Amino acid sequence: MKAGTDSKISLTLGDAQGRSVWVPDLQSWGLMEPKHDYYERANLDIFSGRGPCISAPICRLNLTSDGQGSHHGWYCDYVEVTSTGPHKECSQTIFYVDQWLAADVPPFKLTALLDGCRIGDDALKKGKNGKFAVENVRGSAFS
Repeated sequence: MKAGTDSKISLTLGDAQGRSVWVPDLQSWGLMEPKHDYYERANLDIFSGRGPCISAPICRLNLTSDGQGSHHGWYCDYVEVTSTGPHKECSQTIFYVDQWLAADVPPFKLTALLDGCRIGDDALKKGKNGKFAVENVRGSAFS
């Protein structure tokens, strides 16, 4: 079973006030060694970048594949985000994506949307180590 991709992955993170940070090519924020093959099965890929300040907690995620390349399907287990800025405390959110970004396997979507902002504080659960956790709610408007 294949679970990696050569497609371009983009990411948008947002807060409850509607502010967001868009990363059109997540790999450009990659911190792995040179020639690392991002988005491959069983890999843990690490990224870092700078963007405009948004409020904590980060409660919205849009993860999108462009669907290009010979292996376009990618299964994403989770995205963990740590956010900080000048004179701001560190904020952590974990988004349990648990979804294929692919046109040929369920849910047949190239985008995963997780929105803990729209459904209130119940979706933002304190997980381990004080991180907020947002789950992919299957069968709802948020998945």
